[in-house]
Amino acid sequence: MNLLHSLQLTAAEELISVAGLVLLLVAAWSGDRASRAISIATVGVLVAAAAIALPALCGSLAGADVSAFGGQYKADAFSAFAKLLIYVGAAVTLIIAPAFFDRFRAMRAEFPILVLFAALGMGIMVSAGDLLTLYIGLELNSLAAYVLAAFLRTDDRSAEAGLKYFVLGSLASGILLYGISLTYGFSGTTSFDAIRVAYAHGMSIGATFGMVLILVGLGFKISAAPFHMWTPDVYEGAPTPVTTFFATAPKVAALGLLMRISLEAFGAQPDAWRQVIVAASLLSIVVGALGAIGQSNIKRLMAYSSINNVGFMLIGLAAGTKAGASAMLVYLAIYVAMSVAGFVAILMLRDADGNQVETIADLGGLSRTRPGLAAALAMVMFSLAGIPPLFGFWGKFVVFQAAVQANLLALASIGIAASVIGAFYYLKVVKVLYFDEPTDKVQGNSDLAHSILLVVFSVVLSPLGYLLTGWLNTLASSAASALFHVV
Repeated sequence: MNLLHSLQLTAAEELISVAGLVLLLVAAWSGDRASRAISIATVGVLVAAAAIALPALCGSLAGADVSAFGGQYKADAFSAFAKLLIYVGAAVTLIIAPAFFDRFRAMRAEFPILVLFAALGMGIMVSAGDLLTLYIGLELNSLAAYVLAAFLRTDDRSAEAGLKYFVLGSLASGILLYGISLTYGFSGTTSFDAIRVAYAHGMSIGATFGMVLILVGLGFKISAAPFHMWTPDVYEGAPTPVTTFFATAPKVAALGLLMRISLEAFGAQPDAWRQVIVAASLLSIVVGALGAIGQSNIKRLMAYSSINNVGFMLIGLAAGTKAGASAMLVYLAIYVAMSVAGFVAILMLRDADGNQVETIADLGGLSRTRPGLAAALAMVMFSLAGIPPLFGFWGKFVVFQAAVQANLLALASIGIAASVIGAFYYLKVVKVLYFDEPTDKVQGNSDLAHSILLVVFSVVLSPLGYLLTGWLNTLASSAASALFHVV
């Protein structure tokens, strides 16, 4: 009966696993001519997996046992919330990828399958209730991600991005594994709940070292400063649909995993990890803002923006409260929408020959030649800057509110000041779009799927997005509550 219950709880991962193996056989049999059909089927699988995960978020499993395989896996509301964001990021990637790769005759049947297996690993990450489950999910995601970064074999930048991601990702995995081994050595267990009990009355120096190494390893994965060095090069070099994927789904998975580790496994000693999170938060905000100012490539600017936004999200985690965790999830959901809209707009920046236009100076006067595209890109920039009345403001507001309620007034004040300063580089892009002389570089036609996605996510970022706040806050609060079930 316990095995049957565990299999029921892991139904989403089972579906993705079986579908991935079947589609892999189809790809081997049919070749690349079936790549679009496989992409469509993969999106269907992700939608079905989301439908399976949804009941846990909507409270259908309230009061039920959500632990599978002896607590190694948790199908709770938190994992369901994160999985929905992960599946959205993966599905968007699969929708926008064919039109991009077809221009290079580089669309391969393996692409959607790699995305699917990466989504499987990320689902395991956010559902992990054990250090071993954590590592299995993380590596399954990472192995697929390394290949995706280097997927465009005709582009030297893509190969460089894949190599850098692999080398630094392997370093991060080694640090994380060493931290896991120390944690196991000093706590005598790999279960998050048991680690919490073991550290309930304090942590030794060795245990603290283990915790810090785990946080450092995950810091690489979320591209928080000072562990961010791979992010600009990988964002710039990877194919743009892959960059869209990296900016959404893996970001959600890694931040979700960091939340679960901090609030569950080390939740009994928040003061031990809070100072690490606060330092990473402040450094990420500052490095992201200063690093973006001198960028001339819009994908590199988005990379530094990612580092900056991770810093703001960590303010919610530093609060160490349910309100802080809920605020972080709200910010994360809004950030996924901002990233999708931003990178879809970047994909639509093409010259007459269909090549990507990535240099910010080449976007001069875009408002006069492509007003709709310029307006959407400006909306993304204002939203990332947190300028009201756009929806991006709400994400910053809730994390600052949670920090103030947790008496982290200094952190909130520095974050607010840095947010104002960091708005400079977003406004620089808007200035180029609306006030520079037209360069007429962007002339390519937009793909219909790209246009539809841009319109949908731009509406979410507009003031109309505030209509979602009640629903989003309720779901985020339910998800955050799952992390505090012990308290």
